[in-house]
Amino acid sequence: MFFIKEKVASIINSSIEEYNVFVSDAFKETVEGKVVFNIVLDSDEVIDLNRITEVSRVINDIMDNTDEIEQDYDELDIYSEEKGVSEDE
Repeated sequence: MFFIKEKVASIINSSIEEYNVFVSDAFKETVEGKVVFNIVLDSDEVIDLNRITEVSRVINDIMDNTDEIEQDYDELDIYSEEKGVSEDE
């Protein structure tokens, strides 16, 4: 049986590898009474805001169209691991 992180990574990673990012974690939690599905991305470099926005669009489309993951959550939150400050900021 897949753990949620491995299942999400197996569905998403091939579609986002061109952005040089990958799924480092995926989990559900309850926040203020809502179930939030968190997808955490990582890379060997700093992930700037433009890239996280582009990758989030790809992931949202995948999550909307997959039946491999239960849609039993209220909110999808996609964010990156903290790497420090980008030189562009």
